[in-house]
Amino acid sequence: MAGAQTKPAVVILLGPPGAGKGTQARILEEDFGLVQLSTGDLLRAAVAAGTPAGQAARAVMESGGLVSDDIVLAILKDRMAQPDTARGITLDGFPRTAVQAEALDALLAEAGLKVTSAISLEVDDAAMVDRVAGRYTCAGCGEGYHDRFKQPAVAGTCDKCGGTAFKRRADDNAETVRARLDAYHAQTAPLIAYYEGRGVLDRVDAMGSIAQIRQALSAIVAGAAV
Repeated sequence: MAGAQTKPAVVILLGPPGAGKGTQARILEEDFGLVQLSTGDLLRAAVAAGTPAGQAARAVMESGGLVSDDIVLAILKDRMAQPDTARGITLDGFPRTAVQAEALDALLAEAGLKVTSAISLEVDDAAMVDRVAGRYTCAGCGEGYHDRFKQPAVAGTCDKCGGTAFKRRADDNAETVRARLDAYHAQTAPLIAYYEGRGVLDRVDAMGSIAQIRQALSAIVAGAAV
């Protein structure tokens, strides 16, 4: 487990939107003390804190540009220097390309670290379209529901808060989800090959239950820590 590690673990979660990366990253934080780091959250925190990298990111974002890999890596480096990452981190949403993976390896090497596990959450595309396209939430409390898999006990009334207003994300429709899956596979195939070539890639069936995926990830992370 985490206590057996001599160096911080660096776990990367790969998977398309809806595969459960965020959920499983939070669970790994609970189970192993690995701090969940997502690029979006990192950027927002750095901008709010006014760090040099955050100020650079703010300037780019305010001009409508895309934040460069160099800025993202600088923000990541700053965050990894904080004491709460002593046991390690789980990266959710970065790297997205082989070029970013190479840059991340270089950054980690400077600190005497390396990627310990790159875990690909494998999905069935057709089932994922069904899963994501049917999602909706309570407008009041945010409780999640699904057209097929999780309806409120009383139709039109939230189980959690009793609210009667619900909403759907505009991009949670079948056509958009298929396009996002196609883009993910095209973009990530080289990244999977990259980590497979370095002997740190594991594949996990992400169509199972949250508990089943948790068990599989725990075994991988615990094994990598030995």
